[in-house]
Amino acid sequence: MPIVLAVRLFPMKSSHVPARFPEIDQARGIAIIMMVVFHVAFDLYFLGIAPIPANQGPWRLLALSTATLFLFLVGISLSISSAYAERWLTHREFVLKYLGRGAFILALGLLITAVTWVLLPSGFIRFGILHLIGIAVMASPLYIRYTWPNLIVGATIIALGSVVSGIRGSSWLLWVGIHPADFVSIDYTPLLPWIGVVLIGVFIGKMLYPKGMRRPGFSVSLPSLRPLEYFGRHSLAIYLIHQPVIIGLIFLISSSSGIPLSLPYPTG
Repeated sequence: MPIVLAVRLFPMKSSHVPARFPEIDQARGIAIIMMVVFHVAFDLYFLGIAPIPANQGPWRLLALSTATLFLFLVGISLSISSAYAERWLTHREFVLKYLGRGAFILALGLLITAVTWVLLPSGFIRFGILHLIGIAVMASPLYIRYTWPNLIVGATIIALGSVVSGIRGSSWLLWVGIHPADFVSIDYTPLLPWIGVVLIGVFIGKMLYPKGMRRPGFSVSLPSLRPLEYFGRHSLAIYLIHQPVIIGLIFLISSSSGIPLSLPYPTG
């Protein structure tokens, strides 16, 4: 159900598959639109076409809000899908299921690392949002059964994130949040503070969707917004293809209109 759903080591019967909740799909669809808007602005800035302050002010806030919403929804969706999986899978199958899902997403993150290293060696993605989601899903059997502890630990991790981000150290600690002083990356989403957002999402998911079902008395009245729901259901695919599409369109428009590109644009 979440952005990270891609493979099933142990497929369940159709009656065992988690229900889809339109409000979650629509929220994820909104996050997709936010992501595309930001990346259009960032690419125009990065390619030297428009002096958009993509790394500061409202644009920076948009980027942080988008990542927060995505990861929050990952946590909610993990709580729902795991509630169903626990009913039909043995503990071993449950663990292997989420190890497989997470490993698949982590592999996609490593693929993006390789591609960006070739195309942009000065600022390639070493630990981006897919790396984080992959590890969060792989580790989910350790925390997915808990409710209030996830809120407490998640809030603590977020609070510690601001402290850790000021620590300078080896590149081998990038995944934690510690990095060299000269570190630059076009996408950096370390465990601290971001996995804290996932944990809080799990807490909210368990509160609003106990046992994978909407809590009695909790109702969401939304208009039918099929495009948003479609984007939400296919968020991983859209995430993987949207940047090549955006950059391709920018190159096409710039070549046909004679607008010069400046690559790479400073990223600091």
